[in-house]
Amino acid sequence: MTSDIDRTAGPKGSPSAGPEAIKAIPVRHYGRYVTAVIAIAILVSIIYAFSQGKINWHAVPDYFFDHRILTGVYKTLLLTVLSMVIGIVGGIILAVMRLSKNPVTSSIAWFYIWFFRGTPVLVQLFLWFNLGLVFEYVNLGPIYKNYWSDFMTPLLTALLGLGLNEAAYMAEICRAGLLAVDEGQSEAAHALGMSYGKTLRRIVIPQAMRVIVPPTGNEVINMLKTTSLVAAVQYPELFRYAQDIGQNSGAPVEMYFLAAAWYLIMTSVLSVGQYYIERYYARGSSRALPPTPWQKVRAHLTTFSSRKVTA
Repeated sequence: MTSDIDRTAGPKGSPSAGPEAIKAIPVRHYGRYVTAVIAIAILVSIIYAFSQGKINWHAVPDYFFDHRILTGVYKTLLLTVLSMVIGIVGGIILAVMRLSKNPVTSSIAWFYIWFFRGTPVLVQLFLWFNLGLVFEYVNLGPIYKNYWSDFMTPLLTALLGLGLNEAAYMAEICRAGLLAVDEGQSEAAHALGMSYGKTLRRIVIPQAMRVIVPPTGNEVINMLKTTSLVAAVQYPELFRYAQDIGQNSGAPVEMYFLAAAWYLIMTSVLSVGQYYIERYYARGSSRALPPTPWQKVRAHLTTFSSRKVTA
């Protein structure tokens, strides 16, 4: 009969020898390798196809900082900011109206959201631009009176078309954020004697921002790209300037690539801003915020430097 010492003995019969170490063999994922090869092959074929096309790539850097392009970038950013201000302010008002117990204000807000979300932005732009066929004058009594065609400039058309449409989407985003705040917060504020408006400003809206900010950042980026539609109502912005330069220089496709590059740069900058704003409003919901990309880079550099010194 084998003793306890014999059972635990190692290969040489030593009672102090432990079990043999397990050698882990990683599982091979052949599907990943095949997928990676196919993806790289597709990417290389696309790059090769563009390199063989009749595209004058030198025209892109030649006009990249042209004063007309830079003017278009400025007007695009200006239009984005002003339209988003109209959309956010209008969205907050509509969200409060939707949540109101007054059936009249709630119904008006519902109809506004239904109409502007249900019709394309381009159609709304053309409606504002051509309402002069219906209303010949803009008559505000002793304050202002003028022809509709003189009143409805391309800039005003763009702001109304983009801003009022955005207000319908921001209303639903703001309403979702307000509903995400527990009702007990409002009840406690009312018990302390705070009014409805003061409760919204100091209690509900600051907590709702954590829900409102992420989709609002997406709306800002989407608005930046949607501004290209206002070229249809004769407002010059980045896309319109690039289009005009392309027609005059005989390089229309190249100017479309140039405009796409500028849109990518602007949306990338906005995405970075969105990341840090979301991080700011997430402080109350997370005990420890995840490190930022720059903090990760610094941590890797510090680890690499410490290993090098140790070696």
